[in-house]
Amino acid sequence: MTEDLLGAMVADLEELVVCESYSADLAAVARSAEAVAAQGARLLGAEPERLLVEGVTHLRWVFGTPKVLLLGHHDTVWPMGSLATHPWSVRDGIARGPGIFDMKAGLVQMFHALASLPSLEGVCVLVTGDEEIGSDTSLPLIEEAARQCAATFVLEASGDGGALKTARKGTSAYELVVHGKAAHSGLEPDKGVNAAVEAAHLTLALEGLADEVNAGAPADWRTTVVPTVVAAGSASNTVPAQAAVSVDVRVPTLEAQERVDAAIRALKVTVPGARLEVRGGPNRPPLEETSSAELFARAHAIARRQGLGTLLSAAVGGASDGNFTAGLGCPTLDGLGAVGGGAHADHEHVIVAEMVPGRGFSPPS
Repeated sequence: MTEDLLGAMVADLEELVVCESYSADLAAVARSAEAVAAQGARLLGAEPERLLVEGVTHLRWVFGTPKVLLLGHHDTVWPMGSLATHPWSVRDGIARGPGIFDMKAGLVQMFHALASLPSLEGVCVLVTGDEEIGSDTSLPLIEEAARQCAATFVLEASGDGGALKTARKGTSAYELVVHGKAAHSGLEPDKGVNAAVEAAHLTLALEGLADEVNAGAPADWRTTVVPTVVAAGSASNTVPAQAAVSVDVRVPTLEAQERVDAAIRALKVTVPGARLEVRGGPNRPPLEETSSAELFARAHAIARRQGLGTLLSAAVGGASDGNFTAGLGCPTLDGLGAVGGGAHADHEHVIVAEMVPGRGFSPPS
């Protein structure tokens, strides 16, 4: 029976993986949504609502009065045509393909786990189409569902060794735009205001910005402030009139997120005549362990009763839509999806044997 189930799940996984769903290609996301909708309708016995928001297709199933939210996404970071270089395959118990680990296997596992339950009363399933690019159009749907529910389970991929994700860092994204003044770099550079030089000063200032926030924090769970993309100038013989520095921030606590935000907004220019404009800010709040502790303890007890062994937990730097639900005060347990590795990378894969679900779960009463 287990082998039959596993074979059915692998077939369903292939169906989703070969339907490419690059977040930026809305037509591809729409096609993927139809594939997910058909699979979910077959296994859950009900058609989903198809929610089109600013061209992005999301799916929602609601059974009775929602108590538990199951959350996932069907978009991926893989550009269209990635199947040509990263084809679907299953060899030696390892399945590969674009988006298989993050997180199409999680969707298959979710549908089959729910299909094993005697009743879906109280369950809300939300599968979004823009998680990989910030969840801008799906955020209101996520918040609406989380506010109605007593708990959220996120079917994102597991941590190392199948660990459930009990904490995730929050994310902030900034663009520091420096406004200077153009001038001929050979004839009269002194009449310009060099935005590139100011951008360099800001980049160096960002290097030490997290030090105070990290005082006393564990070495493996610290705030990071990382300058990423730096751009300046328009011509090789012109003093740059504008420059921009993109900044990626990861924080373990809401307090740290607020402190970093205040520090970035307090940055001062050092090049006379330059002006700094700060764009962006916090995107996802952190999923702190206090949000997941009770659910993890319950999951751990259930796993032991069912002979599934000891559950592992992990705190990770990457964010998910579970950050949003936790930020609203809805208890959230993440990483309930695939076991494997290589999210967003060439070696992305899933361990097929780990896809077989247990005997389901019981929603909180």
